[in-house]
Amino acid sequence: VQLVESGGGSVQAGGSLRLSCAASGYTYSTYCTAWFRQAPGKEREGVAYINNYDSTNYADSVKGRFTISKDNAENTLYLQMNSLKPEDSAMYYCAADPGWTLCGNIRPRASFNYWGQGTQVTVSS
Repeated sequence: VQLVESGGGSVQAGGSLRLSCAASGYTYSTYCTAWFRQAPGKEREGVAYINNYDSTNYADSVKGRFTISKDNAENTLYLQMNSLKPEDSAMYYCAADPGWTLCGNIRPRASFNYWGQGTQVTVSS
């Protein structure tokens, strides 16, 4: 199982970015997936979660601004980020796991066994 993120970059506050996570070695339709982020000196935190019925959940800090989605045909997970704030600056990681317990709900980081290498998002004020 390999996950490769892309789409990060530098943007001004109020701007948008779209992150992608391409998967190989498995199909997204059979795995539970999510996006996490980690800022310097902070714990890695969950941002958005999606299950195989496209049911989603979001951290309170990003609700209404971020949208998680996936394209099973392309085997790619996405995170559309709008109205970005400086506090959104972090390394963003996609995560996947074959376990379906609480899939689509806010699941702990330790419950995901597969991770990408991360893509950096920097938002300037």
